[in-house]
Amino acid sequence: MSTTDDARQAWKEWRERRHEKVSAPYGPLALTATHWLADHPDGRLPGIPGHWTPAPSGGAVLLTAAEEDGLRLDGEPRPLAGQALLGADGTPATARVALGDRRLLVMRREGLWAVRDFDPRSAGRRAFAGIDAFGYDARWVREGRFRPYDRGTRTVAVENADGKERGLSVAGELSFTLGGESHVLQAGAEGDGSLWVVFADATSGVSSYRFRFLYPSAPDGEGRVVVDFNRALLPPCAFADHFICPFPPAGNGLPVGVEAGERFALTR
Repeated sequence: MSTTDDARQAWKEWRERRHEKVSAPYGPLALTATHWLADHPDGRLPGIPGHWTPAPSGGAVLLTAAEEDGLRLDGEPRPLAGQALLGADGTPATARVALGDRRLLVMRREGLWAVRDFDPRSAGRRAFAGIDAFGYDARWVREGRFRPYDRGTRTVAVENADGKERGLSVAGELSFTLGGESHVLQAGAEGDGSLWVVFADATSGVSSYRFRFLYPSAPDGEGRVVVDFNRALLPPCAFADHFICPFPPAGNGLPVGVEAGERFALTR
């Protein structure tokens, strides 16, 4: 097998894993609602029993429930009858509160608490028919260079999918060439050193979703990094309307059409 054949096969396997992750019982297709507690000062969330309020300390959510509410905490067989302090959950599958098959994930963004409702029986999961993607093309695998900002991470204001403006953390600039032209994108950094990019291009809103994500691996000691647009991802809000995905920051719109990576979520 040639190097390109190996890369194409690895991409196909990545695509299979990606499909499995998206269509998992508590994957993005299962999200049916995001309730911000600030929007419900009485503590009552639509379609969710119990009483949910920010704890007086501000560092948790206080859940008050009766046994007949049916809310189970930490996998206990009997429903919660009383109060519980809840911190931010990691993933829906490990969320501390369940209602039947549903998982109620507690999250915090910019100091505000919310509860997300993940239902494995959601209409989105039932309608999902796969992810349309451009075919693999080795020309979209580029060598890039990451230059961190001198003063560390910056926060830039960007619009989000719910129409609100929020801060987006960016750690530096990722540069590369396409068609002989140099391009630079602002990139965030994950805890393991890998990068995260929100970008748009000339295909956005035409032959692909309106923007996409890219997760290049961590740069080497000299800042070199592989930028593989074949692995450009649809953001979570392409699968469910209740995500608050950030739009690309200023300057992260490429003037060329990136005909690589995921295009659209398919439905039956």
